[in-house]
Amino acid sequence: MLFGAHMSIAGGFDKAVDRAVQVGCDAVQIFTKSSNQWRARPIAPDEVERFRARLQEAGIRSVVAHDSYLINLASPDDQLWEKSIAAFREELERCELLGIPYLVTHPGSCGEAGEEAGIRRVAEALNRLHDDLPGYQVKTLLEVTAGQGTSLGYRFEQLAAITERVREPERVAYCFDTCHVFAAGYELRTPEGYAATMEEFDRVLGLDRLLVFHLNDSKRDLGSRVDRHEHIGKGKIGLDGFRQLVNDPRFREHPALLETEKSPDLHEDVENLRVLRSLVAG
Repeated sequence: MLFGAHMSIAGGFDKAVDRAVQVGCDAVQIFTKSSNQWRARPIAPDEVERFRARLQEAGIRSVVAHDSYLINLASPDDQLWEKSIAAFREELERCELLGIPYLVTHPGSCGEAGEEAGIRRVAEALNRLHDDLPGYQVKTLLEVTAGQGTSLGYRFEQLAAITERVREPERVAYCFDTCHVFAAGYELRTPEGYAATMEEFDRVLGLDRLLVFHLNDSKRDLGSRVDRHEHIGKGKIGLDGFRQLVNDPRFREHPALLETEKSPDLHEDVENLRVLRSLVAG
């Protein structure tokens, strides 16, 4: 796997690459703007140039973006839904400009409108965006969620239902977050459980469309439906679950990104990456 972590873009996009190099990443994930604000300043051409040059120079093999936490493409509230579509469009445009191939998003929360209505909303939003942005290279990656509250995406079938309604399904793929999948009730800790989970993912969604992993242990138990990330091996999944994943030959070239808490000196990332690499056989 191409191990890496989510990095801050404070000081510029190229600074995220510097941080990734500092801790020994093969891959990196970033926000292309503040994750807690709707508005974003335009990206200057020289910023794009610096980012792309630094990536090449650093030998980072995969870059992934994550969208803003404010975006809710499943929202039953028309105003929030339209605002979310506009914001997601801007995120897609920024990724295309920066040359980032994947934009990860949580499908969103359907509120009291119900699952079916939420699924329709997400698909409709993606269809509109695809119509507005023809020929884009960036793919939207729907992330499996823990299923807190009325969040969609905690069953593989929900993600399949969204993609089935998308007119250009080749522009959509999936992100597998170990903490979320485990919290949603899919077993990862035993060889049998891991195999069954991957088999189900393949049957419902297709492993060929699983393009990115988020590697996070879980503070909460299997099926808790609570999204609380923990450092690798320190949570309820444990080292055995990660050992199976990092040695799965099907995912040898996949970006696998940490989203765990860290200090300014990033020593936690260094340790988590060390643990992950120590689990790789041979």
